[in-house]
Amino acid sequence: MAIQLVAALIVLLVLIVWPGNVARLRRFGWYQRWLGVLDFAEGGGRVALALVVPVLACAVIAHFLRGWMLAPAALAFAVLILFYTFGPRELEGDFEAVLRSDDAAEQAAAAQNFRSVPDGAPRAFTAPELVEAAVMASLRRRFGVLFWFFLLGPAGALGYRLARATTDASDPRTRHAARRFADALDWLPAHLMVLAMAMVSNFDAVTAAWRTWHAQPGHAASDLDPDFLAAVARSGVDADIEAGDGASTDTRDPVAELADARRLMARVLTVWLAVVALIVLAGWVA
Repeated sequence: MAIQLVAALIVLLVLIVWPGNVARLRRFGWYQRWLGVLDFAEGGGRVALALVVPVLACAVIAHFLRGWMLAPAALAFAVLILFYTFGPRELEGDFEAVLRSDDAAEQAAAAQNFRSVPDGAPRAFTAPELVEAAVMASLRRRFGVLFWFFLLGPAGALGYRLARATTDASDPRTRHAARRFADALDWLPAHLMVLAMAMVSNFDAVTAAWRTWHAQPGHAASDLDPDFLAAVARSGVDADIEAGDGASTDTRDPVAELADARRLMARVLTVWLAVVALIVLAGWVA
């Protein structure tokens, strides 16, 4: 896991210093063509066939590069895969586009980039909608990738991103199966984000929102639905704003809430990296 941690630190640093310069390199046309080759199948079978070949190939390469002599090559490969699988849009760039603009129309237009489905219905430029969209975008562009990258290496990150890419399939059955599978992949990292939020934000507000969401009809844990994260994040951000975490205490201000959501996601990321670093150090000591 040490290589994954170093790779994650390198990638995150580059994306903070040079946001937007990498997104144009992320092209998944080859994968869409591969999905087209598999048009003889549909539903879950097509999703499985589409993912297994590239993910297995990535796993074989990563395994071959393991070992002391090939450690630099393994690190370079991990960095390359993580660069490719983050996004596909740059999260920091979308935050900046809203927060740095003084024009309400420009802010509302920029906020649409947080949508998980680019061609989905427009989201209202309100504080709850904006916080929910930004936090779910953080999960699907960054934290979901990082979780599977830390757990399974480059193959895990690639599998997660391609599963998300499969949700745009033209076949309705394949699209539905891919979305259920992608949501299932989000379920664990979403819970770990909630745990980190409880540590760095208002613990009572976060845990109460989590319990309330799961107590509602139709929100069974067996559904592996990660949408609880949006409700939890909104409650945590509201509590932070009301407590004076920021320049404004108005929970109806979309920009103020988005700024606090960004700070909250940065704190969650810090917790994740710290935990992984402790795991790596524990492994070295053992």
